Amino acid sequence: MAHELLGQKPTRFGFGEGLVTLGERHSNVIVLGGDITGSVLTSMFKEKFPDRFFSIGIAEQNATTIAAGLALSGKIPFFASYGAFCALRNADQLRISVAYNEANVKIGGGHAGISVGPDGATHQVLEEVAFLRTLPNMTMLVPADFEEARKATIAMGEMHGPAYIRFGRSPVPMFTTESSPFEIGKAQVLTDGTDVALIACGAMVWESLLAAQELAKKGIHARVINSPSIKPFDFATVTQAARDCGAIVTAEEHQVHGGLGGAVAECTAKNAPVPIEFVGVKDSFGGSGEPEELMVKFGLTWREIYASALVAMDRRDRGSSGVRAIKDVPQAQ
Repeated sequence: MAHELLGQKPTRFGFGEGLVTLGERHSNVIVLGGDITGSVLTSMFKEKFPDRFFSIGIAEQNATTIAAGLALSGKIPFFASYGAFCALRNADQLRISVAYNEANVKIGGGHAGISVGPDGATHQVLEEVAFLRTLPNMTMLVPADFEEARKATIAMGEMHGPAYIRFGRSPVPMFTTESSPFEIGKAQVLTDGTDVALIACGAMVWESLLAAQELAKKGIHARVINSPSIKPFDFATVTQAARDCGAIVTAEEHQVHGGLGGAVAECTAKNAPVPIEFVGVKDSFGGSGEPEELMVKFGLTWREIYASALVAMDRRDRGSSGVRAIKDVPQAQ
């Protein structure tokens, strides 16, 4: 594998460290909390800049509206809570007070995806990418690991306009470094190949790298693309991958409907139609369990990406949308 495992750390820590860096650089950065500062690591900013932190309580609609007012007054407000609450409970405020007004509000959606674990379905937001990327003026970021989350937080704080970052509770593999490129609106090709393209975001990027490693054992060269910027979307990189590879697998810790897979499908349908397989949660709510167990239960591992790659290539090679069962998926190691 071209990318080395550098340890494991939750992406929420990258968000917390990014906030502190922004606070040091910009005196007008303000952070609003929703009574869970320790969980989403806004506590790091609160400890460093207590006079610029305000607890709004469990009132997501109020916090979002206050953030909009602060933004329209020249501040750079961040409001962070669990993504299940700060992306959906306040949907009207995000749409009108923030996006419609192009208010410079930044939202941190923590505990996103299925891997939040025992908190269960009510706290496992799996739909917010689909909603937020439809809002005009909204930037939507899904970093892959701790370092990318730190960079993405800083980048969204230093751009102007509404923005949302999705991050998780549980530790995930770290494989990017300080020198790894990150730019809003850009995807990164992590491994090159022309047999199949694996396009992923968040925790599924590492799983895609593992799948590519297994595919290489069969002589299949997969192009792995990290797409942390869901909106704005890197149409050029995805279109080129479709043209070069002719088959795509998308992978995300989100519903298969409307998220990264939807963005890739929209892109390729217009620019380079190819067979696509979608790895994600299949139209269901989550459940309570350990993160690793849930990722297996809901089919969010390298094994599903591997199997989907074989299906996508088979469809391409037969020139048909028909799907044939693939038997030779490696067993768990």
